[in-house]
Amino acid sequence: MATNRWINGAFPAIGIHISIGAVYAWSVFTLPVTDVLGASLSEVQWAFSIAIFFLGMSAAFLGEFVEKIGPRKSGVICGICYGCGLIGSGFAISQQSLLLLYLFYGVIGGIGLGVGYITPVKTLVNWFYDRPGLATGLAIMGFGFASAVAGPLINFLIDRTTLVSTFYILGVLYFTVIMMSSLCIKPAPINHDQNEQPENYHYRKKQYTVKEAMRTWQFYTLWFMLFINITCGIALLSVASPLLQETTGISALAAASIVGIMGLFNGGGRLVWATISDYLGRDVVYTLFFCLEIVAMFLLGIMNHAILFQILLFIVMTCYGGGFSCIPAYLSDVYGTKQLSAIHGRILTAWAMAGIAGPAVIAWAKSVTNSYQNTMFIFAGLFASALAVSLFTMIMLRRGKQV
Repeated sequence: MATNRWINGAFPAIGIHISIGAVYAWSVFTLPVTDVLGASLSEVQWAFSIAIFFLGMSAAFLGEFVEKIGPRKSGVICGICYGCGLIGSGFAISQQSLLLLYLFYGVIGGIGLGVGYITPVKTLVNWFYDRPGLATGLAIMGFGFASAVAGPLINFLIDRTTLVSTFYILGVLYFTVIMMSSLCIKPAPINHDQNEQPENYHYRKKQYTVKEAMRTWQFYTLWFMLFINITCGIALLSVASPLLQETTGISALAAASIVGIMGLFNGGGRLVWATISDYLGRDVVYTLFFCLEIVAMFLLGIMNHAILFQILLFIVMTCYGGGFSCIPAYLSDVYGTKQLSAIHGRILTAWAMAGIAGPAVIAWAKSVTNSYQNTMFIFAGLFASALAVSLFTMIMLRRGKQV
């Protein structure tokens, strides 16, 4: 049983997520695609924005479909859509068509991302019923770390071949990895009773369907908490380089290196915080996120010491990544695993909305305050609102107020 849950649960989930997580390496493509298509940077960036939007929306509205057909068939669909999205992107580049790039990379690839993101969640929680945080942390860590592998690989392929060939090679490579992972993944053979799970973080009184979950108040407090965490995190990531240069005076090259290191803390935080949540409880960990982020944002708004500034950014990135990995286990605590993939998918609409809101908030704040650093106080206020909601949710859940 212990071996099976790694072979049939954790390793296939990591394979799927480390493949689809390559979407976070899109920035490596932007300049080459801009040069080939003769398009502006903002036009090319829309391909990534569309992909993230369709990730969130397909996860939300295909969750029940994923529940129905199971993780293996869902993984196959993910591999087909994501692989075709990358191969089609190569075709779009060869035809110098920006609209085809939006269709293949953004829409088709984005649907593959959404299906693949939620595919292993329920399976992992059932296999690792005693450590659901560790399980989901492992998979979602793969999504966070993927860009560290994909970025150098993309650079290598573009240098050795062509941009079009790079998309074709990646399409075939990731299709193969996802298909092999999908053939290995299997549902847990035993439907574990809720009494077997640690009581210190388990609030569920019944197994919820997605429709029942969406009628409860907790769904919307958890949605809001995730939305704020992602909105502020994405906004910070989008301006990390100019923020570091403006505040600490470091060079653009040094700032770019720090942004890369931030990605490692983003990925590492997904596993570390998810594992900690198995002992402290998801409600406590989310509350800790917002406490740390409020303090960090306030200090980022007043200091310019380069080393301390970087440390604070790294702390925020661990919380940003941890928010992604802890939410599936948090949902299983509250709603059970009956339709966990569907419920998780619905709550990921917060990601789709945050992907739009984050860059918009930072652009507005910069125009109002005339400084990237001053916008940190706005983020501190947003995190304070999320902290209040997190405390309310934790207190009510521990009092047994399920509906």
